[in-house]
Amino acid sequence: MNLLKSLFITGYLMAGVAGLIAALLALADSRLHSPWLGTAIACAGPTLFFSQIMLKPRARTSRNLNLLIAAGVVGAGISVALAGSLAATPVLISLAVGVAGSLVYVFWYSRFGAAGNAALSGGAQLPDFELVEQGRRFRTAELVAKPALWIFYRGNWCPLCVAQIQEIAAQYRELARRGVEVYLVSPQPEANSQALSKKMDAPMRFMTDADNRAAETLGIKVVDGLPAGFQALGYGSDVPRPTVFITEPGGRLIFCDLTDNYRVRPEPATFFSVLDRHAIV
Repeated sequence: MNLLKSLFITGYLMAGVAGLIAALLALADSRLHSPWLGTAIACAGPTLFFSQIMLKPRARTSRNLNLLIAAGVVGAGISVALAGSLAATPVLISLAVGVAGSLVYVFWYSRFGAAGNAALSGGAQLPDFELVEQGRRFRTAELVAKPALWIFYRGNWCPLCVAQIQEIAAQYRELARRGVEVYLVSPQPEANSQALSKKMDAPMRFMTDADNRAAETLGIKVVDGLPAGFQALGYGSDVPRPTVFITEPGGRLIFCDLTDNYRVRPEPATFFSVLDRHAIV
C-alpha cells in the first residue's frame, strides 16, 4: 500500500506539471474556447499548490483542500463543455489529474488512518531506543532528565516538516525558559540534519534515527513512505509518521499527537497548554 502511495505522489506531481505545460502550449496555438482551457485550470491546481508549499513552507494546510478539488472539477467541467465529448484528450487529462488525482491525494495519500499505539499512549513510559547526535550515541535514559518536546519528522525534503521545525524554533526561547529540551528526530543522513540546524536560530538538538529503529520501536515507521525518486537525493525509502510527543522528567509521556494527515500538524499553542497543565512553567 505504501509503495503505491510513493509511486502515486511522484506521478501526480509530474502529471500536473506536464498537463499544465501541454495545455498552455495548446492554448498558444488556439483560441480560449479550446477545451485545453479547462485542462490548464485543472492541472494548475496541483501545480500551484505544491509550488506554494515548496517555495513558502507551512506546517499545515486545510484538511480537505477544497480549492484544489474545486479547480479540478471546474477545469474538467469547462473541458467537457468545450469539447462536447468525454473521450477528448484534454477532457481525459482534466478528469484524471484535476479530479481523480486530487481526490486520491486529499482523501487517500494524505491520510494515515486511525492511530493506535500503546508505546505512545498517555502516561506510558518512553521505551528504550538509541539516537545519534554528531556521531555520539544516546539511549533514551540519557535524554529524559528534563521535560522534552520530541518531533519525529520525515526529512529536509518535506516542506511541511521544515515549516513545523521553524515554528518550534520561533518558540524556542519560551521552551528553554521552562527548561524544555527539544529533540528533532529524523532518519535522514546526519549531514542533512546539521545543514537544517544551521538555518534555525535556536540551539535545538537534531538527532538521527539510524535505519528508523527508534520509529519502529515507537510503532511510527512507515515502510516505503518516501516519494518515489527521492532516493536519488540520498534519502532512505522508509520514513517516520510525523509525530510529536512531550515527556516529563523521567520519560513519562504527557502528550502525543499521531497525526492522521501529514498536512495537518498540531499548533505550538497546544504544546504550551500541555506544559501549563503539568506545571512545567
